Amino acid sequence: MTERRSMRLTVNGAVRTAQVEPRLNLADLLRHEFGLTGTHVGCEHGVCGACTVLLDGATARSCLTFAVQADGCAVTTIEGVADPDGALHPIQAALARHHGLQCGYCTPGIVMTLLELQHDLDGAPIDEPALRRAFAGNLCRCTGYQGIVDAALSVLNAGAAEPCPSPRPDPAGKGHA
Repeated sequence: MTERRSMRLTVNGAVRTAQVEPRLNLADLLRHEFGLTGTHVGCEHGVCGACTVLLDGATARSCLTFAVQADGCAVTTIEGVADPDGALHPIQAALARHHGLQCGYCTPGIVMTLLELQHDLDGAPIDEPALRRAFAGNLCRCTGYQGIVDAALSVLNAGAAEPCPSPRPDPAGKGHA
């Protein structure tokens, strides 16, 4: 019989408990145990970014994170991003407005990455090269990225005093990949 561990975590603001095998990854817990299928599994190697969630506010590849590593943590998935009344987060609305999605498979991971970036920027402006570096770990096979870039810049620079004129290093110094 396989060992199971009790765990408790907060998912999209709700406390959840589970009995999991130590080898179960967070993506499978979210999708198969909790029914949150917005977190997509693509490459299962942490390369594509489709499985990106926020773990205590920082992006994490849920296909590479064991569920037990999230014990006691707060997890935000794409299902927890829109307002409870269904109103889209400004990043989600901008992606739709700027044609920054097609099939949508990569979109949840990109949204989570952009949410972390928005938090890290804290209203500071960002230019296109820095933005592209920030979500370089999120692969999209459909859009060609320009719509994603346009959408992200429209939201991330909306509160900035002036647009950032030249490339600058990653504001958080941690690569976002």
